[in-house]
Amino acid sequence: MICFFAIILFAFLHLFSGTIQISFSDFINGLFKYDSENVNQIIVRNFRLPRMMMAIVSGAGLSVAGLLMQNLFNNPLAGPNILGISTGSSLFVAFSIMSGIPFFVSDIGIIASALIGAMLFGLIILAFSLFTKSHSSLLLIGIMIGSFSGALVSILQSVSDAQELKIFTIWAMGSLQQVEFGQLFLIQTIFIIGVGLTFLLIRAMNALVLGSNQASLLGINIRMVRILVIGITSILTGLITAFCGPIAFVGLAVPNLVKIIFKTQNHKVLILGSIAIGAIFMLICDIFVQLLDKYIHLPINAITSMLGAPFIVFIILKKLK
Repeated sequence: MICFFAIILFAFLHLFSGTIQISFSDFINGLFKYDSENVNQIIVRNFRLPRMMMAIVSGAGLSVAGLLMQNLFNNPLAGPNILGISTGSSLFVAFSIMSGIPFFVSDIGIIASALIGAMLFGLIILAFSLFTKSHSSLLLIGIMIGSFSGALVSILQSVSDAQELKIFTIWAMGSLQQVEFGQLFLIQTIFIIGVGLTFLLIRAMNALVLGSNQASLLGINIRMVRILVIGITSILTGLITAFCGPIAFVGLAVPNLVKIIFKTQNHKVLILGSIAIGAIFMLICDIFVQLLDKYIHLPINAITSMLGAPFIVFIILKKLK
């Protein structure tokens, strides 16, 4: 409960942390009495609110996806990017930008390409999961697919011209500013469906803590659970990557942090904790981005990596002990 109050607190701090000062009345009017000629209300409705909502959605979504992956593969260093879903998005975005077709170079075209790429690579991994019995083998297949598509992205970057390379690089840096107010309903609907499906897996996730063999003895259909986990991860990671670009370390670091804080293997608690801590983490990261914006323009990936990478090193060292 404290975590969800903290989300509200940091959400308000986020809304009012930009370089342009916005009053509370402007915020309320921007939501309920919108005046398209009022500059402050335009900022609230078209910039501040979508950015704040995407911080919550991206942080919570990637964290839940990371928790599912770490449980499925019984590996604290597994994350939503491990199956090549993000690199699949990057590959399709690179292809679309290289096509030279104006639609694909637009914001909508880039988002559509990223979403299609993520979903397609998710389906490829799902297909492999039907024929692969071992979690480790599936993990290695995902890593190889990610490496292969990453290599193709590098090749496309090397042969692109300066303008195409600039567009792709800006997208790949990650940003919470690419979402419009009118897109929020669709994003939130897909996010709620993805997270809602996760709660159907609580019993299976709790059983998987004991190992795949023990979970099977308890009546858990391991193959079906694997399909659902990969499907949910594809939905959440694909949605966030499409609208925000690839965001590093959130899905890797936050689930481990949640396990340290709550000290439980009950996945009902861990899922709720991942939603809350993930949202708070992204809100804090983007508050830093906004506060530093008057001095230097930083991509969100820079902050998440600076905060997430040392924590992952700590997890590795702790595991080695």
